[in-house]
Amino acid sequence: MNDQSPLLSVRDLKVWFDVKPQGAMPWTAADKLKAVDGVDFDLMPGETLGIVGESGCGKSTLARAIMRMVPSEAGTVLWLGNDLLTLSKRDMRVHRKEMQMIFQDPLASLNPRMTIGQIVSEPLKTHHPNLSPSEVKERVREVLDRVGILPNMINRYPHEFSGGQCQRIGIARALIVKPQLIICDEPVSALDVSIQAQVINLLMEIQEEMGLSLIFIAHDLSVVKHISTRVMVLYLGNVVEISEAAQLYRAPGHPYTQALISAVPIPDPKAHENKEVLILDADLPSPLDPPSGCVFRTRCPHAIAECAQSKPPLTERGNGQQVACFVL
Repeated sequence: MNDQSPLLSVRDLKVWFDVKPQGAMPWTAADKLKAVDGVDFDLMPGETLGIVGESGCGKSTLARAIMRMVPSEAGTVLWLGNDLLTLSKRDMRVHRKEMQMIFQDPLASLNPRMTIGQIVSEPLKTHHPNLSPSEVKERVREVLDRVGILPNMINRYPHEFSGGQCQRIGIARALIVKPQLIICDEPVSALDVSIQAQVINLLMEIQEEMGLSLIFIAHDLSVVKHISTRVMVLYLGNVVEISEAAQLYRAPGHPYTQALISAVPIPDPKAHENKEVLILDADLPSPLDPPSGCVFRTRCPHAIAECAQSKPPLTERGNGQQVACFVL
């Protein structure tokens, strides 16, 4: 994989939002909420990049910025050599069919007034308008059958399906245009544990069949470990660690990653009882007023004076592991 060119290259991506204090006058200057603050990463063909971090760390905003669903302050998003952030809406539409998204809430992401046949076929009307109605219907039946939805349910509405089935329909909608990349924004967090496993296994099977690349966002580090090739850890919109999945779980480098990994449950009750869990003392700082230098320093047990003065760069530590820390 290392001798291939990246499918997606993100460099210094920043997504800032203007936020005015509650009750502020119209002329009051807005504060800058730095949801994503200079993220760099590459995604290789056929790879799954897991993205983890606490709520509010910028995971979903990063995904939406890549898809141009939210505007970016700065940076580049190179997709097959094209900078998506500089394209016109018309040119961007050409690449929409190559990059699809699966959302967190399976039912809320489906139009309740449309049948699942209409929902799944909608991308074809946008990106393949020359297909005949019979061709569209055949493609819809094929993709629904692949995700485990019986074709005879094509005229039913989303409320007639369970959460797991709705997420399968969402996957079918993403697959119908045969994309090269699917961004999964916490696609199993709203599902029961047993259904989570089924959906994850389905995604992995489809990825192998179609040669897809995946960006998989989740809170559950056990799920991320199972599906990911590499894992990127975000904290307050900054990348603090990128590593091969096995290496990250075996020997996490950044103190924040160490705390996240220590909180992952172990199936063996005795081993879990004896496991040391690293508790972070303070709350997550506000992205409206992040700490200077290293954004993690206010919660880090190893912080030194240098941490307050400058932002640590991602540094190679061997075995493909990059860590943003002055101390380690």
